[in-house]
Amino acid sequence: MPSTKITEQRIGMPEIKMKAQLLGIIPGKMKKPELIHAIQVAEGYTPCFGKSGGHCSHTDCCFMDDCLKTRL
Repeated sequence: MPSTKITEQRIGMPEIKMKAQLLGIIPGKMKKPELIHAIQVAEGYTPCFGKSGGHCSHTDCCFMDDCLKTRL
């Protein structure tokens, strides 16, 4: 039986900027973590991107794959 490998879904800056704009955030020259924090706040979440230390219980977060690899 062939093995199934789950591929990570990283979100690129164009998609992040589009998500921000849909939430009324003007991305301007924000860096990726700063923009994601603004999105998290706009959605009513704690701005925790990159601060998880490699462990996170928010499994429904669309930024999780990048978050777990980012250290701020």
